[in-house]
Amino acid sequence: MKVKFVSLLFFLFMIGSNVSAQQNVSYSESYGHTLNLGLGVGGYAGYYGYINQSVPVFHINYEFDVARNFTLAPFATFFTYHRNYYQETVIPIGGKGTYYFDQILGANQNWDFYLAGSLGFSLVRTSWDNGYYQDNTYQAANPVFLDLHIGAEYHLSRKVGLFLDLSTGVSTIGLAFH
Repeated sequence: MKVKFVSLLFFLFMIGSNVSAQQNVSYSESYGHTLNLGLGVGGYAGYYGYINQSVPVFHINYEFDVARNFTLAPFATFFTYHRNYYQETVIPIGGKGTYYFDQILGANQNWDFYLAGSLGFSLVRTSWDNGYYQDNTYQAANPVFLDLHIGAEYHLSRKVGLFLDLSTGVSTIGLAFH
């Protein structure tokens, strides 16, 4: 499972690094066609609410232009943790709708500012330690979630940006490949 997941991420990274932004548009006029790779932490809200601790996560999404200043992005997140006598691997997947406020704010072309919402569900795999059987203290979280985001991206070049995404579920910092 881990080898397949890492292979998929590598493949998506290679595709994203070959995607180029439209040449005759400023950075802030087109937001889609962007691969976002982020590392972050989640813990006490959203689909992480039942963990009651912060955990490191890996997040990937790919944005598509839908309308002026609006994108949709399918995404996948990955995290794993060990607690008591079991380990869970969780892969939240879904869609993220993002609205960019650059024109309203009069932002410099090197910056993007946005608000977003994510809707999805979590694939959960639970494995119990050897010799231990599930008891009544284990409660799985609802696999359906809704998160809200606020974020910014600074364009290092026409093809690469650095972003910070603060969310009710998981906050990430990462690279955007245009």
